Amino acid sequence: MMTNFAQLEQKIQTREQAADTVARWQSAGERVVFTNGCFDLLHYGHLHYLAQARDLGQRLVVGMNSGDSVRRLKGPTRPINDEATRTHLLAALSVVDLVVIFDEDTPLDLIRAIGPDVLVKGGDWKPEQIVGADFVLEKGGQVLSLPFIDGYSTTSIEQKILRSGA
Repeated sequence: MMTNFAQLEQKIQTREQAADTVARWQSAGERVVFTNGCFDLLHYGHLHYLAQARDLGQRLVVGMNSGDSVRRLKGPTRPINDEATRTHLLAALSVVDLVVIFDEDTPLDLIRAIGPDVLVKGGDWKPEQIVGADFVLEKGGQVLSLPFIDGYSTTSIEQKILRSGA
């Protein structure tokens, strides 16, 4: 019998493993949704967004920026949590079926490798601004911008902590 932790770790895959897994799901007729982000400090906004994304299909794949990628995008103080923490927290969520780390500044190569049916980002992104939108639309998929919940962001949490002197 497999332990819960082993099951959780099976949800964390390389790009190549994820491409095979997604192809298997799609062959079985399952609709695969993809989103991506840093997911540095998991908060209510993330949980709400990921649950909404999962509702759009039978499977949810999350592309997560590597530590180096986060530093390039967010600056030298980020990420706050390391890759192992961030991937395992995401994998522990029941709405997430697969987590894949990518090192590039954008997830375009990952999106091309796995070929999701639906591509989503938060409401701070217009569908035409979403990286990989052209690819997903060309293969007959859907691209959506999900409602953004104001007041929830890792940056605002980081600023709150810094202001409190903790």
